[in-house]
Amino acid sequence: MEHVFGTLKHWMGSTHFQTRRLGHVAAEMSLHVLAYNLKRVIRILGFAKTMRAMKLAGV
Repeated sequence: MEHVFGTLKHWMGSTHFQTRRLGHVAAEMSLHVLAYNLKRVIRILGFAKTMRAMKLAGV
């Protein structure tokens, strides 16, 4: 679990968020987590299978 947080902190460039206020920070963190998860799925399944799964899910 610590690897995930270390990776996200590295992607963000520091330990600071670009936005202020809790709602905005939550949205920013959600985008970081979404990007992390999507990148992992693509790495595990491959791009073609990921796109096929997203089309089947209606995304």
